Amino acid sequence: MSENRVALITGGSHRIGAETARTLHAAGMNIVIHYLSSRDAAQKLQEELNSVRENSVVLVQADLLSVKALTALVKEAHNAWDRLDVLINNASTFYRTPVNAASQDQWDDLFGTNAKAPFFLSQAAAPFLKKTEGCIINMIDIHAERPLKEHTLYCMAKASLAMMTKSLARELGPEIRVNGVAPGAIMWPNDLDDVTKQRIVSRTFLKRKGDASDIAKTILFLAEEATYITGQIISVCGGRSLHS
Repeated sequence: MSENRVALITGGSHRIGAETARTLHAAGMNIVIHYLSSRDAAQKLQEELNSVRENSVVLVQADLLSVKALTALVKEAHNAWDRLDVLINNASTFYRTPVNAASQDQWDDLFGTNAKAPFFLSQAAAPFLKKTEGCIINMIDIHAERPLKEHTLYCMAKASLAMMTKSLARELGPEIRVNGVAPGAIMWPNDLDDVTKQRIVSRTFLKRKGDASDIAKTILFLAEEATYITGQIISVCGGRSLHS
């Protein structure tokens, strides 16, 4: 099923995005990797995957905070192989915003990357995805439902993305499926101390941190096999979202 299908991954040059690119590519998809400023990392990943299958990966650069750029990004992705089957809204910003110090610029940035960009990318991609009966997969977060202290704006933005997932599933069906993945403890932020890491792991039922491949394999499932699933958000968190 994957052969000749095309997936656009925003923020696809690093971390979960890069692992998702590798996983979908290994399944036979052609990949469009979006990046903002990580050109070297994007090119390295492109070379890695093209060495496996020639001319199977292209790069597109865009600022996701520019709505005008989003339309051009989707068109460029579609024009690479004259089709688009999967849109993965993976790009995200994440940082602390204590209520007493949160700014309008932080609001615009966090809502821009985590809610506004996914919506307008989905809007631009919908006509192409409709032709291929494709799908949209949004990267959400377990903290869209369980707020993380001092990250109010981020949690609010991801909650918006969760509702967008359900709403678009209703509006874009039956041709386009829309689902989400909500990671838990997968890849640690750079500033997280060992004590906090241990506390987070202790709150999972599997008592271990997940891996980027856990997310990538879930995305592949939603893109390829879950043909009767839409409007759903799968938590990949080792059970942490169930913790009281």
